[in-house]
Amino acid sequence: MIRMLPTARVPSINGLAMAALLAAALVAAPLLSVALNVFAGGTGSTWAHLAGTVLPDYVVSTLVLCVAVALGTAAVGVGAAWLVTRHEFAGRAAFEWLLVLPLAMPAYVIAYAYTDLLQFVGPVQSALRRAFGWSRADYWFPDVRSLGGAAAMFTLVLYPYVYLLARTAFLERAGGMIEVGRSLGLTPWQAFVRLSLPLARPAVAAGVALALMETLADYGTVAYFGVQTFTTGIYRAWFSLGDRIAAAQLALALLAFVVAVLALERASRGRSRYADASLRGHGVPRLPLTGARAVLAMAACALPLLLGFALPALELAQLAASSEATLPWRRFVTQAGNSVLVAALTAAVAVAVALLIAYAARAQRGAAMRVAHRVAGLGYALPGTVIAVGVLIPVTRLDRALAAALHAWTGIEVGLLFTGGIAALVYACVVRYLTAALQSVDAGLARVTPNMDLASRSLGLTAGQTLRRVHLPLVRGSVLTAALLVFIDVMKELPATLVMRPFNFDTLATTAYTLASDERLAEAATPALAIVVVGLGPMVLLCRRIARGAAAPHS
Repeated sequence: MIRMLPTARVPSINGLAMAALLAAALVAAPLLSVALNVFAGGTGSTWAHLAGTVLPDYVVSTLVLCVAVALGTAAVGVGAAWLVTRHEFAGRAAFEWLLVLPLAMPAYVIAYAYTDLLQFVGPVQSALRRAFGWSRADYWFPDVRSLGGAAAMFTLVLYPYVYLLARTAFLERAGGMIEVGRSLGLTPWQAFVRLSLPLARPAVAAGVALALMETLADYGTVAYFGVQTFTTGIYRAWFSLGDRIAAAQLALALLAFVVAVLALERASRGRSRYADASLRGHGVPRLPLTGARAVLAMAACALPLLLGFALPALELAQLAASSEATLPWRRFVTQAGNSVLVAALTAAVAVAVALLIAYAARAQRGAAMRVAHRVAGLGYALPGTVIAVGVLIPVTRLDRALAAALHAWTGIEVGLLFTGGIAALVYACVVRYLTAALQSVDAGLARVTPNMDLASRSLGLTAGQTLRRVHLPLVRGSVLTAALLVFIDVMKELPATLVMRPFNFDTLATTAYTLASDERLAEAATPALAIVVVGLGPMVLLCRRIARGAAAPHS
């Protein structure tokens, strides 16, 4: 009976595989669209103008920003992870999950908060002038709206990527080796530098790569701070200059930066292997810290949490509470509803596509399905502006062709069917955040024994019935987690929404950006704070779950 099972499931699995391949092709279509439009023709005058004027600034600013964010996130993330995993001090257990909270704070939101806090008329400089009797010419204060300020904003909200991966590596790898190192006379610092850090290098490199991809994908922060990067250049070429070819060329250049980041992350591993030969769960006793060392450890953990979450959240709350020109309630509810609508639709579609691709890859192993699975995960490596350009060009052409055809057949003007609504925006967000859903669903399906598949097939269930009646109940938690992650990410999404939103369709993110760009920070505080609040509850639950479930035993 078992030998006949593959023959019995060929038709349904082939149909499932074809659907998965089609879904992967749709995910890859925006990247292909960008590449094709680079060679679509045109005078090239816009590109020549950009190359001769601002392109060098784009390259230099993007490189400097990436280097600064890489160094900053690595230092803060690795340092915090080392303190909470290898030392014992007051508040350590709370810091273990609290240090992830800045992920709930979008970079452009924290930029608005610090601009109000540190500008000339803000509370910090005003307090300095009152305390010392200074005038404007008596002192120098760094400008937060600068390249260095942007790097600081990204470091404060993106270090948790490095922290989470480094923390896991420190907990799970080579506890026995560290004990051996100590027995050979290594100090805790020497054991960290010579043993723990080299073993955690792949995890740290992966975390830095994630932070850099988020940095390259950002538009709100760099645009608000006036930093010239490829993302701002793409937006300007599309909307200010009206040249889709130049926008596609800049998008392809930005993709080169993304590919370089991924290549560097891969090259950092080389051919080395970092497997842990010690027994799983063999922990290392944490080093107790007392006195000044304990205070320093607490301060080192509290500082990124304070600067990356607590202080900007309090500043936004104070702005929202003290502002007389608040956002009209009806308008706020409409924009919040738009944000929730786009996020919910994207989460539902992304989870459905992730289930389709992940289950097809499980049911039918082969080169085609492996390629489809990898292609489906490309979206997260693509900045939202690149995806928006890649989606908008072909979808606009399709819209116009359909409108012309329907007008010719029926004489009715239907307008734009896809770009006139939110369908194209949801499509772009699905492409961008499918990876998060796919990883979660993959993890859930991996915990289901293959014997379940064999048993269901032996009972005559089709592939679809097996997925619906057997796998879905077992991976329900992973599916809900995937939907939650996508929902939170889309609520914060700004670049793709700015480019692809229909006329008169605003979300909390676009409203906060528009008001802040008009220097109406007090009014921008309410939608910005709403974005943080929406993501905070799920983020706290996720952090506490990580703290409970991923902690290694210590003795």
